[in-house]
Amino acid sequence: MSELNGESRNLIDGELGDASSGKTFDNINPATEEVIGQVADGTQQDMDRAIAAARRAFDETDWSTNHTFRKKCLEQLNDALKEAQEDLRQIVIAEAGSPIMITYQVQVDNYIDAMPYWSDLTTSFEYESRMSDVDFMGQPQGRIIRREPVGVVGAITPWNFPLYLNLAKVGPALASGNSVVLKPAPDTPFSATNLGRLIAEKTDIPAGIVNVVASSDHGVGAMLSRDPRIDLVTFTGSTATGRNVMEGASSTVKKIFLELGGKSATIVLDDIDMDTVAPMAGISVCTHAGQGCAIPTRVLIPEKNYAEGVEKIAAAMAGVNYGDPLDPSNLMGPVVSKKQQERVLSYIEKGREEGARVVLGGGRPAHLEKGFFVEPTLLADVDPDATVAQEEIFGPVLCAIPYKDDEDAIRIANNSIYGLSGAVWSGDTDRALSVARQIRTGTLSVNGAQWFHIDTPFGGYRQSGVGRENGVAGFEEYLETKVIAVPSS
Repeated sequence: MSELNGESRNLIDGELGDASSGKTFDNINPATEEVIGQVADGTQQDMDRAIAAARRAFDETDWSTNHTFRKKCLEQLNDALKEAQEDLRQIVIAEAGSPIMITYQVQVDNYIDAMPYWSDLTTSFEYESRMSDVDFMGQPQGRIIRREPVGVVGAITPWNFPLYLNLAKVGPALASGNSVVLKPAPDTPFSATNLGRLIAEKTDIPAGIVNVVASSDHGVGAMLSRDPRIDLVTFTGSTATGRNVMEGASSTVKKIFLELGGKSATIVLDDIDMDTVAPMAGISVCTHAGQGCAIPTRVLIPEKNYAEGVEKIAAAMAGVNYGDPLDPSNLMGPVVSKKQQERVLSYIEKGREEGARVVLGGGRPAHLEKGFFVEPTLLADVDPDATVAQEEIFGPVLCAIPYKDDEDAIRIANNSIYGLSGAVWSGDTDRALSVARQIRTGTLSVNGAQWFHIDTPFGGYRQSGVGRENGVAGFEEYLETKVIAVPSS
């Protein structure tokens, strides 16, 4: 890997600078366990300054109303991202442990390519419309619907898809006219601080409209939920942390958008060849070491096909190449940290204790001396109520569960506090659609079809979140609705 062009400074009120304490924290490569750089360790005082700057910039500039200027600035950001694309690719590989092949898709390229979607919406969206007149006490009344930016957005992002999720929040928040304070995960700070540098050096976005505060202190991010100067909090991460964000936001009754955990199920119906399903079911959970909230981590197999299904899925998983993220043949790299590695391994052990059978993997790979790797792991004979079938593991661990009939499969799939995604496989598309319509999740794939796109609303039911990201629905999360009544002529 060439030398990383990582940015150590935070962006506050238009200036790139160190933490007020002068302290830094290490950015660690999970594949090598080596320090790849230091980052300003933002303090609560730094976050307070960032929030104040964002509040002032929203209240005192014309950013929220000057749609043409916003579009110009977002186009500048589009150009800057394109120019820095290869640097950003190397950063995501180094700090997130992402396999390079995935960076040519959602991790880096897909979302940079999609940024014009947001810049176009700055001027194409209908911010004001007229409703039909109504009668009130014999007089016709006109009504205008206005959509206006919420105000100051606090954005808290995770480590699994850091650049993509930073852009997925900053893009629509800016396009719709808000100011932003971005708090990235401490595991992957460069994906945010480099974005801050591009904004500061390559765009005309006014000072204070975007602020980036990296910090190793999770309490710094928690300030965004409770501070009354923040109008909306958008958070992607675990459901447990999402609950804390929601609780904090309740003190000021601010708007929230939460994209949280998942325990998605792949349902294999009894009329499809397991040879068709096994590669997708087995390989998907290994993609980016299973560190994706929408990745199906339960596979439901008909009892009559269960032994064959487990065998073929195990063979597919055994064929997954993993190791050095820079090797383009590897689909899977490490999990993000030592803490996460220990967490995943503890879940596997918990599965054993609760009666699951370890068909494949189950530990640290012996052939990799360094890095926070976990073997691709298949747990069979998992009870639908077992811990590993109910809780999000966030690692390359797949739970195989037998079922009796379609009704039983639907019941098991819906037996979860989550409802983010899933998949249905059948030789009959109509039958698959019938099952899919009964699964309580925000997204579903039928026979391998892909739903992910910049214009597709993404989010979950139940404890998988509140609101939607991407698409017009995602844009509208950052807007308020105002109705103005006027006399009708």
